[in-house]
Amino acid sequence: MGELGKFERKLPEERRRALIEATLACLAREGHAGLSIRKISQEAGISVGLINHHYASKDELVGHAYETLSLGLLANIRDKVEAAGADPRARLSAYFRASLSAPVLERSTLRTWVVFWGMIDHSTIMTEVHDRTYAEYRRLLETLLAAVWEASGRPMPDLRLAAIGLVAIHDGLWLEWCLNPHTFSSEEAIGLCEQWTDSMLATQAGSSRARQN
Repeated sequence: MGELGKFERKLPEERRRALIEATLACLAREGHAGLSIRKISQEAGISVGLINHHYASKDELVGHAYETLSLGLLANIRDKVEAAGADPRARLSAYFRASLSAPVLERSTLRTWVVFWGMIDHSTIMTEVHDRTYAEYRRLLETLLAAVWEASGRPMPDLRLAAIGLVAIHDGLWLEWCLNPHTFSSEEAIGLCEQWTDSMLATQAGSSRARQN
């Protein structure tokens, strides 16, 4: 029996899931420099030949893993937002809470993300994946922020810049917490995002009154 006989035969969806999980596990353990298709093959229990059949390069597989992880975390956030109901501010608060709680706020997530970030300058595939996934997070935030401002009756800010700023705040808090979770709590981080929103709303209200005067 050939190489396939050494591995458990899997359905395509199971194979893809196993490959992604194995890639993430190997990245966290080996880093990109120590990563190889053979190590992923051993971790997943899938032949090298089958991996090469589905992915033209190691970067393509890692890019798929990056996109799958990122959009999976985003899907969890969307679910929490939808569960918050129709109130715009409650939906935005649900975004903050989901973004700054497990599974996003976990040190193991940082270890994998650092590898992804390190590849962006050297891989067109990783750059494209990062741009696509970042845009998805930003679009969701723009939608949530627009609903909050519309409900407040205050002048709409530049939603693109507001979303970029809020993503930057979130990412900074996430990174700092992962480096040292004793610096502040998840609740404190969520509170900072809420304060940012309150400050933005107050600033817009003040600007509107100034223009009216």
